[in-house]
Amino acid sequence: MHDIMDLDSRGLPGGFVASSEFIEAAEAQAASLGFDPFKVFVEHPIQDRSEEEIIHLADRYFSEVIALISTSNC
Repeated sequence: MHDIMDLDSRGLPGGFVASSEFIEAAEAQAASLGFDPFKVFVEHPIQDRSEEEIIHLADRYFSEVIALISTSNC
């Protein structure tokens, strides 16, 4: 999240993609830092998925990720 904060401070839109397992951790870190970045959460787990399943996830979340990186708070 520190990297995203740095990008934001430079006026560059950013965010992150993580699996749903990390929702609570992301919320806690955002509260701690006083920074709530754009984020997209996908189904957990990721590492055990086949290539076909990963492609399906990418297709499913593509528009959210594009919206995330093309939105700017500046």
